[in-house]
Amino acid sequence: MPLVKPMSPETNPDVKELAKFFNETLGFCPNSVLTMQIRPEIARAFINLNMAVMANHGRVTSALKRLIAYISSSVTGCRYCEAHAIRAAERYGAEKEQLNHVWEYKTHPAFNDAERAALDFSVAASSIPNHVDQDIQKNLHQYWDDGEIVEMLGVISLFGYLNRWNDSMGTTLEKDAILSGEQYLNKNGWEVGKHK
Repeated sequence: MPLVKPMSPETNPDVKELAKFFNETLGFCPNSVLTMQIRPEIARAFINLNMAVMANHGRVTSALKRLIAYISSSVTGCRYCEAHAIRAAERYGAEKEQLNHVWEYKTHPAFNDAERAALDFSVAASSIPNHVDQDIQKNLHQYWDDGEIVEMLGVISLFGYLNRWNDSMGTTLEKDAILSGEQYLNKNGWEVGKHK
């Protein structure tokens, strides 16, 4: 049972209009946003930040951003965000091989060296204490420019907020997100957990 129950999607017309963004990314409005709208200014700010962070500016593709989000959420242990991120990665065109082997990214041929550097960065930046060291920095700069690194850290930071929100709130996971989690993540020990 969640700490605070989500409100109806019809509660705030302003938030409802902004939340249409999630119909593209996930196919539904997440319960996390429906809870945030108890304070509409939080929901509006979050949705606008999400749209800015996830905007596609070039080489850091929409699919890669969602894989970065998945890795970050997995490091922090948020099952809710793991399912959302893997679902969004699939919807944004991540290759099936990448979705099925995301935790084998260091060695699996579906990932190139630039993607490996980005996902290593996600692990390091999501860890507590933080593990972004000179080796991570050097490897990252070998493949990505400053703007691209800012985009990646934007994703990691956005999901840091979401991981704290959803794990503390015990946000109920939506059925479509559960299906994506079961399809791609169960073999690595993923389960709905407290998000039932």
